[in-house]
Amino acid sequence: MASYIERVYEVGEKQADEYRVLVDRIWPRGIKKKELDLDEWLKEIAPSNELRKWFGHDSGKWKPFKTQYLEELIILHRIQLSRLAGISRQSRLMLLYSAKDIQHNQAIVIQEAILNAPPSNEECERVK
Repeated sequence: MASYIERVYEVGEKQADEYRVLVDRIWPRGIKKKELDLDEWLKEIAPSNELRKWFGHDSGKWKPFKTQYLEELIILHRIQLSRLAGISRQSRLMLLYSAKDIQHNQAIVIQEAILNAPPSNEECERVK
């Protein structure tokens, strides 16, 4: 299948083959938990507080933010990335975020990291 990115304020009705993950550290304003029909809130995979505050959604800082965040993901969240990559190979993985900027947000970086993530140990065992 594949992974998709959607802003929480614009997400539609959940599809049967969809696995929804909120990738924000802070719950989105004005959204009730029932409204998102989430499978998982993976707040620990969001950018560190220091990186998030430094970036401040300033598109001029996008390239260094993206580089630093990819490093965080690979070093600190390799297992979660591998698991999400496995989910995206079996169903539609929807990465949800709340930032206003649809071109410069953590979900884009997570999606790129998922595309480059190696298969999980479980997936490797199934192939053998």
